[in-house]
Amino acid sequence: MARYFLRLAYRGAPFHGWQIQPNAPSVQETIERALSTALRTPVAITGAGRTDTGVNAREMYAHFDYDDELPDTGKLLVSLNRLAGKDIAIYDIIRVVDDAHARFDARQRTYKYFVCFSKTPFFYPLSWYCPHGLDLDEMNRAASVLLETEDFTSFAKLHSDAKTNICHVSRAEWTREGDSGAVFTISADRFLRNMVRAVVGTLVEVGRGKMTVEEFREVISRRDRCAAGQSMPGEALFLWSVEYPWMPEKKIENN
Repeated sequence: MARYFLRLAYRGAPFHGWQIQPNAPSVQETIERALSTALRTPVAITGAGRTDTGVNAREMYAHFDYDDELPDTGKLLVSLNRLAGKDIAIYDIIRVVDDAHARFDARQRTYKYFVCFSKTPFFYPLSWYCPHGLDLDEMNRAASVLLETEDFTSFAKLHSDAKTNICHVSRAEWTREGDSGAVFTISADRFLRNMVRAVVGTLVEVGRGKMTVEEFREVISRRDRCAAGQSMPGEALFLWSVEYPWMPEKKIENN
């Protein structure tokens, strides 16, 4: 039995998240169906994470097992991309050691949330439109508190199956994209369901002057999802990168 990693990307709008759903299309189901068809045997995959409905992935990894050496990977990639449809791109198939795990071996994940300040028909489907602007300096002051935080219960989806709400954030920063928008970048060893969208929604409250940095800190300390801001729309959120110990170091600032 050999283990392989897939490196892929997808647009989240057509899917009800990554994970297989009983009566709705998912990214996992679509890729498993494509792999099973191409290899002519049932194939299950395990992803690096589980993005929510509508959330995009610029870079995602998943692993699967196959009884033998794969056939020509170039031809297999062509087949997989044809079978997976236009909203999923599979870039690479990587042979890894037999116990490599797409989820548990990931040492860092990075998400980006895109905000647009000027109305445009071109950015709207993949960004959140905010016509009144935001105080990014105050939002960055609040975001820096996340680097000191371990318990993210206030930003966790209620009644989830997570065994712990402890996460370690290594980067949380807003950057301006000219005069037209801004991007929030957050990196951590793990993320909870809905966590990034809830964090962004609460930081937007700070950016609008409806919450102070100290009040943001109090939201975290209360460990109560009801104390935090709204969950932001998923179409503006991207899983930007996933890093593994066997990968070369890479800069994320301009990626």
